[in-house]
Amino acid sequence: MTPKVKNRWFMVVGAMAIHICIGSVYAWSVYVNPIQSTMHWTLTDVTITFSVAIFFLGLSAALMGKFVERKGPRVAATLAAVLFGLGTVGSGFAIAMESKILLYLTYGVLGGAGLGIGYISPVSMLVKWFPDRRGMATGLAIMGFGFASAISGPAIKLLIDAVGIPSTFYILGSIYFAVMFLAAQYLANPPEGYMPERFSKAVAQGKKKIKVDLVNITRDEAVKTARFYGLWIMLFINVTCGIAIISVASPLMQEVIGISALAAASAVGLMGIFNGAGRIIWASVSDYLTRPIVFVIFFITQIIAFYLLTTLTSVFLFQVLVYYIMMCYGGAFASIPAYIGDIFGTKELGAIHGYILTAWALAGLAGPIIIAYVKDSTGSYTGTLYVFVGLFVVALITSLLMLANIKKIKATQAQT
Repeated sequence: MTPKVKNRWFMVVGAMAIHICIGSVYAWSVYVNPIQSTMHWTLTDVTITFSVAIFFLGLSAALMGKFVERKGPRVAATLAAVLFGLGTVGSGFAIAMESKILLYLTYGVLGGAGLGIGYISPVSMLVKWFPDRRGMATGLAIMGFGFASAISGPAIKLLIDAVGIPSTFYILGSIYFAVMFLAAQYLANPPEGYMPERFSKAVAQGKKKIKVDLVNITRDEAVKTARFYGLWIMLFINVTCGIAIISVASPLMQEVIGISALAAASAVGLMGIFNGAGRIIWASVSDYLTRPIVFVIFFITQIIAFYLLTTLTSVFLFQVLVYYIMMCYGGAFASIPAYIGDIFGTKELGAIHGYILTAWALAGLAGPIIIAYVKDSTGSYTGTLYVFVGLFVVALITSLLMLANIKKIKATQAQT
């Protein structure tokens, strides 16, 4: 008797639930002003918490990639629930004890480790469940990560006003653990060689073709290729520039646009909506335009967007550009796992994805600290925008070289 195969769309729901919880990290800027005013810490002090969390996200993703592939998504996601839940609840104790170091250890180290493991465990699984629509599937899951701040931003603000900062962490940490733990229990990899029934029939009838990956290699083999470092550089630059905006979004909006703290929290939520929408839109588009072309588009348009941010006086246009940047920021994250599958195969996709996410870890340190330091030093957020324009030029050149390299390899393969 053939064993019953789980529903792949329920896998998407479980993955989204996990990503919505861990994606609450993107609402960190809503904590910034309340923690600053209550603890009398500098912006840099508070922003370091976010940077440490993102650093350990990338570090844990890199170190635990093999663990995810070996133990499977259920075990990995359960571990993520424990770490992220404990890290968030522990942050409440850190604030109650007025300890920056403890906050860095709980939200940053523990929570960040939960972030990294929770991020990669369902994503590598979904690429295997959706051989017909890789970009769309990963886009749906990672969309939850982007949309999370739309829920968490206003919720954090309302809870802080109602029960204070420590209790906000206690309440949310408990909720995150419960949701993530329950969602993790359904997750599983598909049977070897799995194809959905409709897609399988279409292939048999010649109506569809199975997409052949450029190669199918291990993580250790992948890191020896120029393509690996091309992906790493592109993700690093895209994240550095985008995450710098995210990390100070609430105070940035209050300063530049002159809106209230609650309105800024709502604006952070709106950024989350565009961040999330960009993930599913761009990832789905990448199934048709191809991943290399989409990344070229990302960088050309963001060079223009970041440059215009330095000159605009219109509040409306400023917001439009910020929201577009968020769409590209999210779209790159959602497209990367499918891009990895395209050029390295699915043999050790989770492990390779984990290594690539070290770019996110370093960018999580670089972007927020750069923009916070410039703000503390000069009193303005504007100076770093010109630096980001230059970085996007480097990213564009890298994306064009990637496109040329892939075409060259395909041409060589066609001749053999």
